[in-house]
Amino acid sequence: MGLRPNLLTRRTAGVATSTLALLLSTAAVGVVPAASAFSAAPAEVCAEPADAHADEHADEHANARVAKGGNAKLDPNHLTAAQVREREADLAAAQRERAGFRTGAVAPLATVTIPVVVHVIQENSTRAGGNITDSMINQQITVLNQSYAGSTGGAATAFGFQLTKINRVTNPSWYPIVQGSSAERSMKTSLREGGKNTLNIYLGELSDSLLGWATFPKRTLDKMDGVVVLNESLPGGTATNYNQGDTGTHEVGHWLNLYHTFQGGCSGSGDSVSDTPAEASPAYQCPTGRDTCSTAGKDPITNFMDYTYDSCMYQFTAGQASRMLSAWNAYRAA
Repeated sequence: MGLRPNLLTRRTAGVATSTLALLLSTAAVGVVPAASAFSAAPAEVCAEPADAHADEHADEHANARVAKGGNAKLDPNHLTAAQVREREADLAAAQRERAGFRTGAVAPLATVTIPVVVHVIQENSTRAGGNITDSMINQQITVLNQSYAGSTGGAATAFGFQLTKINRVTNPSWYPIVQGSSAERSMKTSLREGGKNTLNIYLGELSDSLLGWATFPKRTLDKMDGVVVLNESLPGGTATNYNQGDTGTHEVGHWLNLYHTFQGGCSGSGDSVSDTPAEASPAYQCPTGRDTCSTAGKDPITNFMDYTYDSCMYQFTAGQASRMLSAWNAYRAA
């Protein structure tokens, strides 16, 4: 749609190297004090518990991506004002806690290579049964590296990704992957590998028209930690308009502690990042010029943390890059 020129060419060419100097000048951008007020999410978008574990672990899937026409009532992305305040307070507490021992902290100009374990959940050995190719997975890692390096536009971040393992599991009881279910808990408890710094990605057919969901970081390792992504949203997949790999980019953003750009709507502190303009609600497709809030700036429809088509989203902001690095040092650094 003219908003991301030469993107396919750039992605085919491989991962570009980018300077992180922008982060040094913006290291203090983006984190809003925990006491700030947020507007509550509409009641009709709250997810109903899928089983007995869902209420107990309600914050674990507090972020997602929904395709145009998906069922927002089953979308677990919308945090309440209280949940956001709790998360921001926890981030501040984790930062104070880590200030006492700086081992493992990453400086603004350094780079972080995140090990990635990909679990391919299959119903059977066919493509229709979830058996996607290794090449699609490798292309997804390339997309992550390009997106987080800023080579498709926007700010460079500190993060790169290295695929360490592809784990293929044929288990019809886990397929499709149902968000919030006991089967999802069983799957992750059985399969998750590595420490807090290891990104576990679970690929499969998903429930409720979701493109993916993720967990926020915590101070202690949780077996539910990781990212779930629709298998056919990977580059070359069959998910029309959502098959360039940006669902993976979006969900990893949540894993690194980013909210949606429309979090909190037009009031309060929104997504807790100062350089993403306020947005009243998710943007779908590619609504150029959309402006839903009276505050400065048009809606950030090209941001990876909105809901637009993959062809429309291509960037993080400097404030988001800073927030991710701050959260990494607080929660995931060794």
